[in-house]
Amino acid sequence: MKLLLVALTVAVVSLSFNTPPKTIYDFKIKAIDGSTIDFSKYKGKKILIVNTASKCGFTPQYDGLEKLYEAHKDNLVIIGFPSDNFANQEYHSDDSISSFCKKNFGVTFPLTTRVDVKGPNTTPVFQYLCNKDQNGVLDATISWNFNKFIIDENGNLLQHFDSKITPDSPELLKYINQ
Repeated sequence: MKLLLVALTVAVVSLSFNTPPKTIYDFKIKAIDGSTIDFSKYKGKKILIVNTASKCGFTPQYDGLEKLYEAHKDNLVIIGFPSDNFANQEYHSDDSISSFCKKNFGVTFPLTTRVDVKGPNTTPVFQYLCNKDQNGVLDATISWNFNKFIIDENGNLLQHFDSKITPDSPELLKYINQ
């Protein structure tokens, strides 16, 4: 009887520590301008999250991302996460990143402060996006800059795309336009 009581107690205690995964709306992150990006403000909109870099072969995708944002800003927010995880392809200061993006691509969509999208210091948003145990949908590996994650209007992760999928790719647009 004591063994059964101990087993039940352990089961109840372990259940109380297994909290359900966070939603994207639980996250806040520092914006490149020093303000806070609160994902809960985007309920009802699709969210496209992109890990970016200023000195990468995929950097011209900023242009397509800005065009996509301008065309769909009523129902889509794009959030760029500048990162230097791949071959030192990002500036080290937020001012330099912001200036580069505005000057060269006219970026008006939100950018975060520089973050890690892989490795031991991965920002919590990317831990969530890349881990099926947290997001409930898929495991993803960030292999380079300009990976994209599309989230629906209810905060559910829909899909992950690698760098080669451009902002005007039919594979991505089908999620934006549905």
